[in-house]
Amino acid sequence: MTESAKIGVLLADDEPLMRQSLRMVINSQPDLRVVGEASNGKETIRAARNLKPDVILMDIRMPGSDGIHATQAITADPALSGARVLVLSMYELDEYVYGALRAGAGGFLLKDAHPATLLDAIRRVHDGESLFASAILTKLIEHYVSVPDPALHPTADGTIGRLTPRETEVLALIASGLSNDEITTELHVSGNTVKTHIGNLLAKLHARDRAQLVIAAYERGIAAPRRHIAPSGEGSTNQAS
Repeated sequence: MTESAKIGVLLADDEPLMRQSLRMVINSQPDLRVVGEASNGKETIRAARNLKPDVILMDIRMPGSDGIHATQAITADPALSGARVLVLSMYELDEYVYGALRAGAGGFLLKDAHPATLLDAIRRVHDGESLFASAILTKLIEHYVSVPDPALHPTADGTIGRLTPRETEVLALIASGLSNDEITTELHVSGNTVKTHIGNLLAKLHARDRAQLVIAAYERGIAAPRRHIAPSGEGSTNQAS
């Protein structure tokens, strides 16, 4: 695989040792490469515009402009529409999760995640999935089902009745934490068919991304909140889409 064909990752963290560790893990993979580093929000925005990375690993707490501000600036920039932000943090405090989602992050992992989990998350976020650590996903669902947030909730306008039986089935599988590949296996359909159903769901439910599809499924009773969501396997990450 050529260097240009690899998934380009930008590291944003104020700790040099953390950036070095992430660089070693990521560059050990044949399909991934680190394209740059930044130590605060302003540097991250500037590096993103110069380097056009595919995925940005974003720390939340950085000096000066923080990760949430940087995420918001990046996701609002049309020139960076191809970049996806995966937030890494030592903290699972609710305000960070909600702030990252409002800013347009594609996922939120804790820094104690297994390296294999992180690598999988980079690939899946790059493919358009929304990923969250299991403890964070549980809090996320409970919060958004009970506390409406217009900035994040899909429009609840009765469109659920216009979903086809297959679209409803796909929505339920998304809410249960299955990836595109897993839905393909579960329904015995092609990957393109699954992507078509997801595109239809996003349009019909006025959802910005797959994370909002999960919220829509819980709000409309297609999925029920659970107190604990078990990992799907060793080193795995439950996803919010």
